[in-house]
Amino acid sequence: MPSAFIFVLLFHWQSLASRYNSNVSEIKKRVLFVCIGNSCRSPMAEAIARHHASDVIAPSSAGLAPLGYIVGPTSDTLIANGYSVEGLSSKRLSGDAIDHSDLVVNLSGYPIDCLPESVKVEEWRVDDPYGTDAATYQRILEDIEGRVLTLAARFRSQPEREKRAPHA
Repeated sequence: MPSAFIFVLLFHWQSLASRYNSNVSEIKKRVLFVCIGNSCRSPMAEAIARHHASDVIAPSSAGLAPLGYIVGPTSDTLIANGYSVEGLSSKRLSGDAIDHSDLVVNLSGYPIDCLPESVKVEEWRVDDPYGTDAATYQRILEDIEGRVLTLAARFRSQPEREKRAPHA
C-alpha cells in the first residue's frame, strides 16, 4: 500500500511541476538583443539575461552584419565576471528571430529598418567595444548588466496579464 501511495504522490507532483513550469515559460518575454556584429554587445546582453533574468526573459541575440564568431575579449570579459559563454554565437538578424520576439533591444546605434511597425523596440545607446582594450570591454559589460537588470526588474513588476505580449 505505501508504494502505491508514493506512486500517486509522485504522479501528482510531476503533474503540478509540469503545469508550474509551463506557466513560467508563458510569462517570459522573448527579448532579442541586436548589435552590429553580434560579437560583443548583444552576446553580452544575452549571457547576462540568461544568468540574471531567466525567470522573466528568454534571451537571444543577432547582428545587422554578423562577424561570424564571438571575439575573444567578449568571451574573456563574460567569463571573468562569472557568465557562461556556452551557446553564444554570432548570427544574422532574421525575420524568424524578429517574429519570435516580444521585444527587440537595439544596441547597434543604427535604426533597424527591416522591423515591422508592430514590433516593440527599445534603443540602448551603448558604445561598441570592438577592437578596444579589456577595460573598455569591462565598462561596456557593466553598462549592459545594469540595463538588463533594470529591464528584468521592470518585467518582474508588471501585472501578470502584461508579462507576455500577445503575438500575431
